Amino acid sequence: MSHAPVAAPPVARDPAAPYTGVPLRRVCVVMMSAVGDAVHVLPVLVALKRLAPDAHVTWVLQPGPAALVRGHPCVDDVVLFERAKGLAAYGDVRRALAARARALGGPFDVSLNLQVYFKAGLVSALAPARVKLGFDRARARDLNWLFTNAKVPPHPVQHVQDQYFEFLSALGVPHEPVAWRLGPYADERAWQREFFAPFGRPAAAIVVATSKPEKDWAPERWARVCDALQTEYGLQPVLVGGRSPRELAAEAVIRREARLPVVSALGSGLRRLVAILDGSALVLTPDTGPLHVSVALGRPTVSLIAYSNPKRVGPYRRFHDLVIDAYGDPGEDYPPSMESRPGRMGRITVEQVLAKVERWRTHYAAGVEP
Repeated sequence: MSHAPVAAPPVARDPAAPYTGVPLRRVCVVMMSAVGDAVHVLPVLVALKRLAPDAHVTWVLQPGPAALVRGHPCVDDVVLFERAKGLAAYGDVRRALAARARALGGPFDVSLNLQVYFKAGLVSALAPARVKLGFDRARARDLNWLFTNAKVPPHPVQHVQDQYFEFLSALGVPHEPVAWRLGPYADERAWQREFFAPFGRPAAAIVVATSKPEKDWAPERWARVCDALQTEYGLQPVLVGGRSPRELAAEAVIRREARLPVVSALGSGLRRLVAILDGSALVLTPDTGPLHVSVALGRPTVSLIAYSNPKRVGPYRRFHDLVIDAYGDPGEDYPPSMESRPGRMGRITVEQVLAKVERWRTHYAAGVEP
């Protein structure tokens, strides 16, 4: 896929000034899984390229999120980690990274180990990099800290996006203004126009399921929301996501229970999902990757969050007034944490979701955020 985005102007700086002692000519990023985490990595890369436009960024990640970030203007190269290959995947990555280093004229100046699990630690160990920057020992899981030779300073748990920005701070790279540059790109706009042309009304994208059953909302309730979106708000519901068995089952229930027809775009692929979310007037989603895609695109997002801590994984800086927080108890002032709370998605009612849709109508539908 060929894209021609307009490059952001680099930040002016003294060319002789060091990046806290670490040059940024050749950068390796280790963040292999989860679409949401991949979205959080993008502002890190945008900031790196803004400061060092000639930096070459190689990203190790799995095929799923790779489909989202290939062609991004700040990603020069992707090395696939194919988990299904088992131990052979590590040999493939080792050879691929060694080949990239040879082609670039030397080892990576720095690898950013943004993932705290053991498998990511092994990949970091295999990366030919002078500086291997990872989380501090308290936050690194599965002995991950053993595989890095530099650590970001200890810090209390905070939003995942801000945790990734700690790596930029350690390198002396400013991250403001925060930007994702996720698209849709110029060559994706024609498909987007073709997709929305038949509707005749604004679309509301609904993410029907997630990677964990504990994060899913009952499809029977989604069906009631779909009917209200059409009859009360003049919106066309569009079901989005993949085609996993659970997503297909949710789609079947929604279509059976809804009184009015809904459009399904399950299985469109991640790049077309970007185009659908970008073209929607409203997005409704549990805690899953498309939530962060939608927020990165600036689309008003009703978030249904109960299993994971929304102060750590909720929408970043925007649309907090559209969050339905069933994670905390009424009046609870909980801190950001990695603690999960199973069994709470059922607390979210149809009426609560529609109240947030009403909030969208009064505060966002005209295109002006509060």
